[in-house]
Amino acid sequence: MLRRLRSFFSMIKFSHSIFALPFALQAAWLAAGGRPAWPTLGYIVLALVAARTAAMAFNRYVDRDLDARNPRTAVRELPSGVLAPSFVLAVVVVSCAVFVAAAYQLNSLAGVLSVPVLVVLLGYSFMKRLHFGSHLVLGLALALAPLAAWIAVRGEWHGLLGPVGLLAAAVWTWVAGFDVIYACQDAEFDRSAGLHSIPARFGVARALWISRGLHAITIACLAGFAWSSGLAWIYAGAVAVAACLLIWEQSLVRAEDLSRVNLAFFTINGMIGVLLFLGMLADMHWLGQGEVL
Repeated sequence: MLRRLRSFFSMIKFSHSIFALPFALQAAWLAAGGRPAWPTLGYIVLALVAARTAAMAFNRYVDRDLDARNPRTAVRELPSGVLAPSFVLAVVVVSCAVFVAAAYQLNSLAGVLSVPVLVVLLGYSFMKRLHFGSHLVLGLALALAPLAAWIAVRGEWHGLLGPVGLLAAAVWTWVAGFDVIYACQDAEFDRSAGLHSIPARFGVARALWISRGLHAITIACLAGFAWSSGLAWIYAGAVAVAACLLIWEQSLVRAEDLSRVNLAFFTINGMIGVLLFLGMLADMHWLGQGEVL
């Protein structure tokens, strides 16, 4: 049982919740002017983890045959037989139900929107069979996190085109940019399998330049968010450090050397979200805006 549990958490990459969660928390703190009520915060976290679990498990389920053919992914839990497809599909169903239930506990608007959000999250798994812009769909899926957190706290649409919209745009381009880097590893396999990605379509060298362009937009959006949200120098400093981390991430990967993709993808990107959230907490505490912790 413990072995299966470890395999389950390995399959859904539970630790990767750190990519979207800090940005959802930033939007929640901004919407509430400080820490949201504990029940609201709990349901936001529950909804986000359930949504991500559903999306990741569904992606593994849909891609199980492709993963079995790709030497890099053949050791994953489904193609290697460690987990059964029926179990993974059950995880998807349960996770979707938990997500919708948590959304309705937050407010009626969040509950109604939970279904179209699931369409985006689960629909991403089919995009690389259709178009090389699949990276942008993945970015959109994670960019919904701060928008959803805002609605979870406010219970209304108003304000989505303000600072939180810039934060969502930053997440969108950030995720799409690092997903392009990650996809460079499979450029040849994608071509042979008839799959679509930016590296497979344009080549690895050009794909890396596209990734750099996306991350340049990320930095601009984060700077715009810092300015428009009224946050002060502490958060601005966190944005500056995040920009340096993105530059470092881009410097680690070259068309002729993809050996440090995992460092660029997992370690640095995990640091960025946490850094920005902690920067917001410190900034709001320094300004004395509401109950921060």
